Amino acid sequence: MRVADNAGSYGAKDIQVLEGLEAVRKRPGMYIGSTGLNGLHHLVYEVVDNSVDEAMAGYCDRIDVTLLADGGCRVADNGRGIPVDAHPRYKGKTGVEIALTVLHAGGKFGGGGYKVSGGLHGVGVSVVNALSQRLVVEVDHSGKHHRMEFAKGGKPQGGLEVTGNAPRGRTGTTVTFWPDPEIFHSEGTDFRAQTLLERLQMMAFLNKGLEIRFTDERPGHDNEPKLYRYNGGIQDFVRHLNASKEALFKRVGYFAAKESDQEVEVAFQWNTAYYEGIHSFANGIATNEGGMHEEGFKKALTNAINGYARARNLLKEKDERLLGEDIREGLTAILSVRLTDPQFEGQTKGKLGNVSMRSLMERTTNEKLGDWLEEHPTEARQVVQKAIQAARARSAARQARDATRRKSPLEGAGMPGKLTDCSSRNARETELFIVEGDSAGGSAIKARDPEHQAVLPIRGKILNVERARIDRMLKNNEVEALVKAIGAGLGDDFDIEKIRYHKVIIMADADVDGSHIRTLLLTFFFRQMEPLVEMGHVYIAQPPLFSVEVGKEKAYLKDEVARERFLAEHAGKKFEFGRLKGLGEMDWQELGDTTMNPTKRTLLQVNVEQAAIADEVTSVLMGNDVELRKNFITSNATDVRFLDI
Repeated sequence: MRVADNAGSYGAKDIQVLEGLEAVRKRPGMYIGSTGLNGLHHLVYEVVDNSVDEAMAGYCDRIDVTLLADGGCRVADNGRGIPVDAHPRYKGKTGVEIALTVLHAGGKFGGGGYKVSGGLHGVGVSVVNALSQRLVVEVDHSGKHHRMEFAKGGKPQGGLEVTGNAPRGRTGTTVTFWPDPEIFHSEGTDFRAQTLLERLQMMAFLNKGLEIRFTDERPGHDNEPKLYRYNGGIQDFVRHLNASKEALFKRVGYFAAKESDQEVEVAFQWNTAYYEGIHSFANGIATNEGGMHEEGFKKALTNAINGYARARNLLKEKDERLLGEDIREGLTAILSVRLTDPQFEGQTKGKLGNVSMRSLMERTTNEKLGDWLEEHPTEARQVVQKAIQAARARSAARQARDATRRKSPLEGAGMPGKLTDCSSRNARETELFIVEGDSAGGSAIKARDPEHQAVLPIRGKILNVERARIDRMLKNNEVEALVKAIGAGLGDDFDIEKIRYHKVIIMADADVDGSHIRTLLLTFFFRQMEPLVEMGHVYIAQPPLFSVEVGKEKAYLKDEVARERFLAEHAGKKFEFGRLKGLGEMDWQELGDTTMNPTKRTLLQVNVEQAAIADEVTSVLMGNDVELRKNFITSNATDVRFLDI
């Protein structure tokens, strides 16, 4: 065994102890995921989730979220209010101070505070305090209005004060915070309204009757309050997700059950499209990786539909059985479960592990869905017929699908002729650039690092897979080339372990045609290679829009925002900016330096934070409803710099 020369220098003095909220500021990513825009918005979610927990406990029916003109955010609810009395174990500190300054302190670990909650780690509002340059908490409790202020990093500025009487009969908590620019320096502290609205609307869907109001008071933004309240709950959620699709029938099915401290709620409707959209939640938290509740639902759904089809002689052969994937084609379903002791796998809470929830969901679905099918025979027959058509299409596509699977070296390369591959076979260090057009493809091939970077030029716009079944999809030359190059199959057969490149980079012009091509490619990856997106392997290249001479050096600027920032940094000086029209018009050295060289380029990583929202956006952008698409683009126009995400 080798012993380092300086091994003896490691002692107790080298162990660093971070007190209080210091750990959060030292490693913010551990608590909010990142210090970019996702982490910034996470601060709002943490405060809102506390208010939603009050709603789930039955004490709150209104939450107000306001983006302030000075860059702060205020979240107010009419719940019970954070306890203002002194805690017996914390030297007289009030519940407010403990909640705001002590990690893993809250009313969700036992006792009578909350039977059901989403925030189980008890770090939410204290983390927000730690990462703010200032925070003010106000509590209406016991007829009095209390206030406490914290400075940068969560330092108390005096104790909890009573500043007057609470409005008659009012209880509740108001948290106002200003994110610390030192923490969120990479992408700034400017909240994106649309991102917050999507999350707030989802929370309103999941909590029937809860009213959530959003107001953006910032200059230049839409200052009109937006109100979300859904008395239909998750049934309204399904209607919303299917608004851009053609429903197979008008009814939205619904059933629910409660057993001990667990309850399940399911809403469902089929549409004429070819993708399943099952979105599950546990205590209001999106379980994007599924879990026991999804397993129980899928198994019982398959059994119930097959049982109905056999009983009505809708299948040709007695022993014929529809597969789950055929039954789920075109299904939009929301599964919402609540339980007192949820077991989530991983810090991201992406997968529910409670075995008892699988049993309850399976029993409930078998019974209640069976009843629904009997009570709605017309809709039941439509579902069975769609599943039979899906089974036929799957059978027809099997041969084409097999042809696209990556071949082993013994079977031949099986690579598309237009692919210029890299020499390395270590997927972790290789990149695939998908380039629009042969001209840009030629430049990219010259500019690339041949050991680690592969180039696949595509001609024109690929098939819109949102409107095509897999058998038609695989007849498209561009789709076939993509599948062969990536090498891991597609659809249900996609195997993330077999991908040939760990970075798949879309490189298209910054014009309307380029945006359309990016959208088509992202739709394809999201629908047919979803794990590729979920695991963070898909990127969008960011070719610069402007070039400028600075002394004897040429600088490149990504977009208009970067150009304005450059002018602000060089105030009083005059510059002439060149506009780069497209990838094909850049010489290969310029393309390499600005867009492909890992030490100089900027890549935008594509991620799927909320699968239900991504599903909806994909359907709106690539579906048949022109008016919905127009409204979506118009409402997002002011946030155009985020449209690629």
